[in-house]
Amino acid sequence: MSRRRVLSLAVALGLTASLAGLTSAVATASPNKTKATNAQAGCNLDNAENGIKHVVYLTFDNVHFSRDNPNVPSDLEQMPHLLNFIKENGTLDNNHHTPLIAHTGGDIISTLTGTYGDRNGMPVSNSFRYFNPNGTSSQAISFAYWTDGLFDPANPTPTDTRPTMVTPQGKVAPAPWVPFTRAGCDFGAVGTANTVLENTGPDVPKVFGANSPEVAEAKADPGLASTDFVGIGVHCAKDSTHCKAGHAQPDLLPDEPGGYQNFPGLFGAKYVNPVISPAGPVTAVDGKTPITDDKGRPGFPGFDGMSAANTLGYMASMQEAGIPVTYGYISDAHDRHPTGGAYGPGEAGYVKALKDYDDAFASFFQRLTHDGINADNTAFVITSDENDHFVGGAPSPANCDGVHTPCTYQQLGEINANARGLLSTQQNVTTPFQVHADSAPNFYLDGNPAPGAQVTRDFEHAVSKLTAVNPITGKTDKIQSYVADPTEMKLLHMVTGDPARTPTFTTFADPNYYVFAGQPNCGQPCVALGPGFAWNHGDFAPDINRTWLGLVAPGVRNLGVTDKVWSDHTDIRPTLLALLGLRDSYTGDGRALFELVESEALPDALNDHRRSLTQLAATFKQLNACVGEFGSTTLAASTKALESETPGDKQYTDTMKKLTDLGTKRDALVARIQPVLDRAVTDYDAEFTERQISKLNREGQDLLKQAKHV
Repeated sequence: MSRRRVLSLAVALGLTASLAGLTSAVATASPNKTKATNAQAGCNLDNAENGIKHVVYLTFDNVHFSRDNPNVPSDLEQMPHLLNFIKENGTLDNNHHTPLIAHTGGDIISTLTGTYGDRNGMPVSNSFRYFNPNGTSSQAISFAYWTDGLFDPANPTPTDTRPTMVTPQGKVAPAPWVPFTRAGCDFGAVGTANTVLENTGPDVPKVFGANSPEVAEAKADPGLASTDFVGIGVHCAKDSTHCKAGHAQPDLLPDEPGGYQNFPGLFGAKYVNPVISPAGPVTAVDGKTPITDDKGRPGFPGFDGMSAANTLGYMASMQEAGIPVTYGYISDAHDRHPTGGAYGPGEAGYVKALKDYDDAFASFFQRLTHDGINADNTAFVITSDENDHFVGGAPSPANCDGVHTPCTYQQLGEINANARGLLSTQQNVTTPFQVHADSAPNFYLDGNPAPGAQVTRDFEHAVSKLTAVNPITGKTDKIQSYVADPTEMKLLHMVTGDPARTPTFTTFADPNYYVFAGQPNCGQPCVALGPGFAWNHGDFAPDINRTWLGLVAPGVRNLGVTDKVWSDHTDIRPTLLALLGLRDSYTGDGRALFELVESEALPDALNDHRRSLTQLAATFKQLNACVGEFGSTTLAASTKALESETPGDKQYTDTMKKLTDLGTKRDALVARIQPVLDRAVTDYDAEFTERQISKLNREGQDLLKQAKHV
């Protein structure tokens, strides 16, 4: 995966023909001549009686619906086969949001589980740091198989022994495939975070055993082992024929609520490919091009090699082989894969990549239609992990649109800021620390001092005063925009069940900046353009935190594009499960987006109280979402308090007490609202009164008002 991990009439008239030119339908027959409508025996995805027999779930890495340059069509506008499929058959929610911090690992995990980072262990990603008992900190990687312990690439026996995917109770977080396999349905995973093996280090022995041939291969040839075992998997139902063909491993989830015994799985293309493509290598979605690694060996091409053509090819092959639930990841189009570097909006290579993606979707939809898989019997869920903030100068020529006229950029790249050097030279601060480098950098002070300790407060003050001369604009910028210590991080769902992962504090920087800790001087410039990356995310910023969600399924309303429903990643899972009539064995953090569902597919109690429940659902999101009104308001208060230098640190102390009290009230109220919203969607015998619903809504609105007066 990558490291980070409306048209005016005049413009529309000028672009219509060119965008039509980007739309080349590719007639693609399924390599598997058997129609996929012969569904997996024993699989039941239609408990809600909506006629759903397949699930196609796609997560893009940083693909945008909104424009990054007003003259250049957005990513989705340049993929009309995908965009029109959603608009014509379902709903695209353009008011969809990320958790914090907004990175590939944590964002995808939230979509998969319906939980925020405090309940799945991933509020900080795509890597994070953890404190050792001696007060130093070490780096761990977010991408590891679901049941792995903490993955420190520099230390196979880290001092922190908690799971990577850790719950508040210190257990392994519930796995996303469980409701499907319990319903008798195989779950295919194509590059989807932590549902597949992510590395050849701890993951391979975790699944295959320390003395297995697979581990021997990983030691002898890690590159081949990555091609063979990483990135592709099938979690099988108990009686699945797919896992009886040999090489299946026990799919172990020892902490799963309700138990999870005797389920098998296939891990890696070496064992999945013969099951889904027995006649030869799995091909790209065109049905012709074998999917290989960089040495031409059939199998997993690497996470940055998960183009639309490759991911959709694997997913189509799985569906055609009778695997009815397929989850896939598609890498971004704005990076120069595989050589590295970044494009700016409208650059020729970027436009070409999006054209290739659109062609892949044209082939995909034709291929699925040929297989009998379509909007009448399939739930399609399509989203992006987060948006990005483009960092670069003005394009040339100034009126370029990328379609008629390619754009070029003289200045391109995030602004790298060496916090250690700036602290030393600007603030004379040499306190030992490490940082999880990011546009939302997490600081870990050596010794793990307590919040409010003098060394902590002095350091926070120093960071808040750092400035940089912007190499693009020439202006002097304050680097820090917002800051949260553990009190506020808890309100933002950023404190996990592993205390060692909790940073000393988190800064949300000016989104143009990428903050790291280099040398304690500026012998090399402490502020400079980093041309390898030009798309920042992780931060607290509207153009990063607002993304999109596409839903097409029987029971989903055809609203086209709408911004009427404020949602975030935790809402995707309960919405999908409600459409399928499936349930998790735990309560998530989101809620089903019933505003996007046809009345006929909802319980009578919800339809009877639809207006008041809609208001309550909106209040619930503003209370609980990381970037909702409550989180945004308290983060602003936290920033003022942490930057303050009042006598006796009174403003800081008083504000933290108020925030703690507000957090306790918020959590208690959310715990009362959520069951009401859940039952309204899933319980056909539920009964509610307007008084009950209105009372909860008033309490929520009152608490939002209280947060504004901290």
